Amino acid sequence: MHASAREGSNPKIYALDTNVLIHDPNAVFNFEEHQVLVPMVVLEELDKLKVGSTALAADARQSVRTIDAILGGATPQQIMEGVGIERQHTQQSVGTLSIMMPRDPSASILPAHSNDNRIINDLLALQAQHQEAEVVLVTKDINMRLKARGSGLQSEDYHNDQLISDIDSLTTGYHALEGSFWEQIEAVAPQNIRGERYHVIDKKVLAEVLHEPFYANQFFYDQKEFVGRIHRVEDAQVSIEMLNTGVLMRQKAWGMVPRDLFQAMAMYLLFDPEIDLVALNGAAGSGKTMLALACALEQTMETKQYKRIIATRSTRGLDEDIGFLPGTETEKMQPWLGAFTDNLEALHAEDFDPGSSQDFVGAKVPIQFKSLNFVRGRSFQQSFMIVDEAQNLTPHQIKTIITRAGQGTKVVCLGNLAQIDTPYLGPTSSGLTYMSERFKGFEHGGSITLEGVARSRLAAYAESHL
Repeated sequence: MHASAREGSNPKIYALDTNVLIHDPNAVFNFEEHQVLVPMVVLEELDKLKVGSTALAADARQSVRTIDAILGGATPQQIMEGVGIERQHTQQSVGTLSIMMPRDPSASILPAHSNDNRIINDLLALQAQHQEAEVVLVTKDINMRLKARGSGLQSEDYHNDQLISDIDSLTTGYHALEGSFWEQIEAVAPQNIRGERYHVIDKKVLAEVLHEPFYANQFFYDQKEFVGRIHRVEDAQVSIEMLNTGVLMRQKAWGMVPRDLFQAMAMYLLFDPEIDLVALNGAAGSGKTMLALACALEQTMETKQYKRIIATRSTRGLDEDIGFLPGTETEKMQPWLGAFTDNLEALHAEDFDPGSSQDFVGAKVPIQFKSLNFVRGRSFQQSFMIVDEAQNLTPHQIKTIITRAGQGTKVVCLGNLAQIDTPYLGPTSSGLTYMSERFKGFEHGGSITLEGVARSRLAAYAESHL
């Protein structure tokens, strides 16, 4: 369900499932002039989920507070009829919010043994009572949508924060050009190229060559080993940073060199002090964690640009399971952050004494493993923050993490959109996708999709054939 008014004069009633309010606690504001219903069953589920320090509990509490802010001063009769939803930017009430009471269970179509069935039964009864209105169930649960449609009830997904409809349209962070970039530019308009770091090109001229939308911190490369990075996009001109394949491939981070041009472009963004946010998307084994960790160690230990490395990840069940593990927060997080320790071993595999090297890094480098439970309310200064498995975060959760960044902090989000483990997220609704699209064009942010599998020939074959 895209939260926008559709053509037609019939009134619409949108009933929100619990997972929609967890996914976006402010979802009730996104249905314009239509009526929004929150079933009593949903309030009961939110009540059970709201206790605790998990991200899920925090989202449940925020949802309840949002509903209370709208309904707080209304009488029971007003709530039954629907309370106007006030828009902060216009101070006008558009659309209504009400709570749906349970209906007569004797008229149920589906067995009332689950909350999903109870919601569907109540909405079917409401639909029969208000035949002039269009009743729509909005849920992130695919199976519940199927059951609703099978019962004769309209159901839709919640897509208000879905910025693209096809994952193939997700930005990769670079353009590949055939032939020579400069020959194509000269064919459109003559250029006076000087041996400087930046070159300014007319915006229309560049658009004719790239044939695709472009934005700040996007790369493009040709078959003549030229690589350019769009430094700044203005109204009529575009500033390009002049690079080449040799310069990028000679980069080194903690003894590691890039294996291909895509890793080199990612490393360039990771090293740039003007870039505060980097999103790396790629298949398993493409080198996301290795690149981020190597660049973090280089800039923390060698150049002293950052004071600490903060590592965290999203794993389904982590919020609950961490409490049952023994030890401190760092010790509790160790089993979940094996990817970092594995890559740390790989970075020192060729040392004379790899064990001593890892002990040295462990003792000297302030690497802090943080649980997402305890990120809320924090402010991290002068830190290199790595968020692994970011594809499992909702847009609301990704916002919570990024807004923790203080002065001098770089946030690097890693993920593989083909390995989403949460039941209510897909590649187009993932927080990693949402962030990549929202920050597209932000002059202090960049996104790169890594190609190929650098882990091993076995991993590469498995990625492409299994």
